[in-house]
Amino acid sequence: MRIIAAAGLLALGLMASQSARADILPVPPFKGNDTGGIIAYSMATQVDARQVAVDHCARYGKVAKFLGVQAYEGGYISFSCRWVPYGAADRPIRTLY
Repeated sequence: MRIIAAAGLLALGLMASQSARADILPVPPFKGNDTGGIIAYSMATQVDARQVAVDHCARYGKVAKFLGVQAYEGGYISFSCRWVPYGAADRPIRTLY
């Protein structure tokens, strides 16, 4: 029993010494899937972030809806990809009467 406890403490010590570091694996300037994504603010200052999001969501047959902006270096622009309701293009935005 003492050997198992010693091995457990050794493993716990090794895991604690291997802390997570964000600078080891670089974060890509754009990352997304079928539900949405994020665009690095530094990338958004160089390219049209709206077009990047629209093109990404169009691959899944969806439209982009922007959720938030962290407007500083190291921040992100977040968006979601949403389904378009059937007949949305046929209906008027508002009625006149």
